Amino acid sequence: MSFASLGLNDKLVQAINECGYTEPTPIQRQAIPLVLKGGDLLAGAQTGTGKTAGFGLPMLQRLGETRAQPLANGRAPVRALVLTPTRELAAQVEENLRAYAKHTDLRTLVMFGGVSINPQMKALGRKVDVVVATPGRLLDHVSQRSIDLSRVEMLVLDEADRMLDMGFIRDIRRILALLPKKRQNLLFSATFSDEIKALAEDLLHQPEHIEVARRNTTAETIAQRFVAADKNRKRALLSYLIGHNNWRQVLVFTRTKHGANRLAMQLDKDGLPAMAIHGDKSQGARTRALSQFKDGQLRVLVATDIAARGIDISELPHVVNYELPHVAEDYVHRIGRTGRAGSTGEALSLISHEEKPLLKAIEKLIKQDATLEVLPGFEPGPEEAQPATKPPANNRGRGNGGGRGRNAGAANNRPPRSNKPNRPQRHGRHDG
Repeated sequence: MSFASLGLNDKLVQAINECGYTEPTPIQRQAIPLVLKGGDLLAGAQTGTGKTAGFGLPMLQRLGETRAQPLANGRAPVRALVLTPTRELAAQVEENLRAYAKHTDLRTLVMFGGVSINPQMKALGRKVDVVVATPGRLLDHVSQRSIDLSRVEMLVLDEADRMLDMGFIRDIRRILALLPKKRQNLLFSATFSDEIKALAEDLLHQPEHIEVARRNTTAETIAQRFVAADKNRKRALLSYLIGHNNWRQVLVFTRTKHGANRLAMQLDKDGLPAMAIHGDKSQGARTRALSQFKDGQLRVLVATDIAARGIDISELPHVVNYELPHVAEDYVHRIGRTGRAGSTGEALSLISHEEKPLLKAIEKLIKQDATLEVLPGFEPGPEEAQPATKPPANNRGRGNGGGRGRNAGAANNRPPRSNKPNRPQRHGRHDG
């Protein structure tokens, strides 16, 4: 099946050929014809399978088929809005849409926090058809009256589950109140939850449903390995694995910002060029680190979960979970940075004794059993060899790139401070 056979016009087909796309992925084959029909859509697919083209190509075609009347002030209206949870994902999506629209007269704009708002305001003074934004920065523009959302014809929530976990629901509802009642709504995500279903019921009107793979599964192109490790010897083990195997491009995930900074410095001292990327870094530093990692100047990029859905690197060979995430779904998104677009990749997780309950939760989510390897010279000590402890009653406490690096009392057998179970943390504008 070709992209042209899905109903896309010659200009878009020419652009995607120039992007190197050869044939549609499963999510694209199903989504593109449905979006072209104009109805609402709730779509789920594994990360790295081409969701952006799944909504972006038909969105651009629909916008190109009609002309919008100018606003009262004579400006061209914003006709499509794409909301993403992180700055990196917003930049990635807008870059893709701009490439798809190369041979059309449609114009795109990305807006996110951490950088000056003035260039974005200046750009809005010209024709902008599609805005890709983080919710917080979009509302900054709304408050300054630099953007008019009254003519939006199409709304896309990309990685909607992540936005809910990051506490954007109030911002999303504020934005929805500013949009026309009559519009096309598209929800795309790799994982679903009860909250996503509730949001879909409120937002979507008689939507079509697509789920090209069992939800919360990992891509078959990713080889997953799990290695038992002493907590205090993980850094030495990681340095050994990178150096011994001559890995040239490795994305490493930690739970906390401080942990990411410390690990990057330690790897750098080990002779492995590394930088950290997380929410406390300036946008310039984040962009610079990601750019150097993509072009091969940087061997190791150490990231918190803020980067799990914003990094799209073709043929990234290795992802390492230096620490397992507190929320099992984040494991799917972390390792989904490799094995993308049909390429193969390896995801390796270093498992300490205290993380075994987290590993059990991941096994349950992805419906796969993990076999723990033991590497010669890095055998776990007696404490690490003990049976896994029973997980806490509620294990959804999230590191989120912040300060909760371990479950309360799990690291040193101290009792928790309270008899109450841990509860999910919700955050405000985490990355707007």
